[in-house]
Amino acid sequence: MHEAPPTPSGAPTTPAEPLQHGLKQRHLTMLGLGGVIGAGLFVGSGAGIAVAGPAIVVSYLIAGTLAMLVMRMLGEMSAAMPASGSFSVHAERALGRWAGFSVGWLYWFLLVVVLAVEATAAAQIAHGWVPAVEPWAWVLLFMVVFTAANLTAVKNFGEFEFWFASLKVGAIVVFLGLGVLAVLGRLPDTDPVGMTNLTGQGGFLPNGWGGVVSGVLTVVFAFGGLEVVTIAAAETDDPARAVGRAVRSAVVRILFFYVGSMLVIVTVLPWTAQQAGLSPYVKVLDSIGVPSAAQIMNIVVFVALLSALNANLYGSSRMVFSLAERGEAPRGLLKVSGGPRGASPR
Repeated sequence: MHEAPPTPSGAPTTPAEPLQHGLKQRHLTMLGLGGVIGAGLFVGSGAGIAVAGPAIVVSYLIAGTLAMLVMRMLGEMSAAMPASGSFSVHAERALGRWAGFSVGWLYWFLLVVVLAVEATAAAQIAHGWVPAVEPWAWVLLFMVVFTAANLTAVKNFGEFEFWFASLKVGAIVVFLGLGVLAVLGRLPDTDPVGMTNLTGQGGFLPNGWGGVVSGVLTVVFAFGGLEVVTIAAAETDDPARAVGRAVRSAVVRILFFYVGSMLVIVTVLPWTAQQAGLSPYVKVLDSIGVPSAAQIMNIVVFVALLSALNANLYGSSRMVFSLAERGEAPRGLLKVSGGPRGASPR
């Protein structure tokens, strides 16, 4: 077990938090996977392919390596000093109160903005299925349901995220399986693709290494969400072991899913066929004859948005709670529900 470093002068110590330890290892592991597998991958990856070509695979490898290094270091700190404020608490202990305050409030503000975007995007999809219900009503429904789930018990958040993440992971596994079969020509009415699309249309590096760098800048945001694992570590029974396992498994599997998906996409179809704003997954599924591919991906993206909404609602609430504990947010936010660990800390 790691020993927490001494607190620098001027930075307050972090007391044990009054939050329930209701998250299990399976929740934390799937939270790491589900937090980053979202609309950014299913739709936004088309922009990366458009600028990097087949070399988008290298861009994802570089971005994934950076994410892995950051998460390994953050995981070490969270195992040694589990706190609902995670990196905000670590910044405060290392650099001073100003750093924890700035990082914590900037992160909270980011998640609040993203929450609105995700709820609106999911509402637009739901409105397309049920036109009689206005988008604002869908947004209200989503916020009420997920806020209620998060307020009752942390295990409810964990269960929601576990099943949401499972659906997304299952969708990617099915996509990878179909893609490999299409490359090998094992699907009906398909011929083996070979390396034609990887080496044609300008080669593997059609826009040179500059395109690879541009691709990294385009796709690196898709790894955002992994940090929620370290926030959730404070609400597990064994933070040191749980966060370590979750970070290791999540990073490896995400690299496999991301890089594997991109490799399938640029192998099955020419990279010039991709367009920013359009899902490359839909194009691949259409090309191999999967009926209603667009509608299937609509469902997957809808689940991905709700999953991200759930995770970001959790992350934002824990961050502002941590800020309140350190005297950097209104003290009224310290109130928690009753339970074995439900008393107010002050």
